[in-house]
Amino acid sequence: MKYNELTEEEAYVIENKGTERPFSGKYNDFYEEGIYRCKKCNAALYKSDDKFSSGCGWPSFDDEIPNSIKRVLDADGRRVEILCANCNAHLGHVFEGEGFTSKDTRHCVNSISLKFESKNCNCKEHAVAYFAAGCFWGVEYFFNSLEGVHNVVSGYMGGHLDNPTYQAVCTGTTGHLEAVKVEYDECKISFKELTKLFFEIHDFTQTDGQGPDIGSQYLSAIFYLDEKQKSAALELIDELEDMNYKVATSLHEACKFYEAEDFHQKYYEKTGKTPYCHSYRKVFK
Repeated sequence: MKYNELTEEEAYVIENKGTERPFSGKYNDFYEEGIYRCKKCNAALYKSDDKFSSGCGWPSFDDEIPNSIKRVLDADGRRVEILCANCNAHLGHVFEGEGFTSKDTRHCVNSISLKFESKNCNCKEHAVAYFAAGCFWGVEYFFNSLEGVHNVVSGYMGGHLDNPTYQAVCTGTTGHLEAVKVEYDECKISFKELTKLFFEIHDFTQTDGQGPDIGSQYLSAIFYLDEKQKSAALELIDELEDMNYKVATSLHEACKFYEAEDFHQKYYEKTGKTPYCHSYRKVFK
């Protein structure tokens, strides 16, 4: 049987039984209607109806599609590993007796072991990206205008305080940046195209904030989920530096994203105003 080609990072988890970092997977905080398939062989594994939030940092399901999952006791005899029954791809582990749902079962699955097939479109791959480019109101405004982007959420990322508030982040002491979570369809728009817009809507050379907003919470940054996103971002930074720009944008591995208060979501849509510190100008050919 021919299987899908895996990246080094995917092979580390799927074939070598590794584990992705908690809260870093693109399906951790994701609840679109559809089917989750095996990244290695495309076998259907889970339905979105069986997905729930456990707060553990990995996608959680309380049931599987019949005959899709194989259970194997770990060598230490303590945990039960779950594998794709079709190709033996490592998915994660299963736990019982925690009481999260009426089924009392939690399949703790690595996002990287899965691919999502949406019920709402022909696209078979849902993707997520995280960007920080100053005040999240304007960043959200511009990303929402792109075809292929179906949701943008304002929030906080990169700090050391759990459940930060806007007031706390504004002190500049929590380490968080104002950021946006961009959910998009890779069949319609690529991460690289998103990143080009990111660079074209803010001053990526500013080192102390963004426009009139000064402070560490307004710095320019990209939080990448995998090596593909990191490589695409670095390629664009190299291109900008070849154009003699001094790029201040920093790159970080994605960490936990905290959704901002309701007041901040779709701010310009609610108020009827337009961004005051973000504007579009073409940079890339």
